[in-house]
Amino acid sequence: MSQASALSTHVLNTAEGRPAAGVAIELWRMDPAPQRVAAAVTDADGRPGAPLLPPEAFRPGRYELRFFMGDYFAGRGIGPAERFLDVVTVAIGLAAGQGHYHVPLLCSPFSYTTYRGS
Repeated sequence: MSQASALSTHVLNTAEGRPAAGVAIELWRMDPAPQRVAAAVTDADGRPGAPLLPPEAFRPGRYELRFFMGDYFAGRGIGPAERFLDVVTVAIGLAAGQGHYHVPLLCSPFSYTTYRGS
């Protein structure tokens, strides 16, 4: 039995050990041509207020999550004047019937990591 699919995310500021509140995020569908399908800003818990792709809007395909981390860290006065990381882009492939996709971003001004969470 296949599960309804959806996409959510959250952002953690590993430089300060806290959720990253106020990060702008965009979700782009990459095929057949790039198109922005969602935009959000993270709350005090580092999460958008709702899934970026709820089950009713979910379509399989290639996507990019774009996290505007340079603006976030500059606003906090963290990191170098010449940004090492600016827009962190995570390219993902989403398939139907695979359940909830959750893509956390753990980020500092100099590095990031991500994974498929639950």
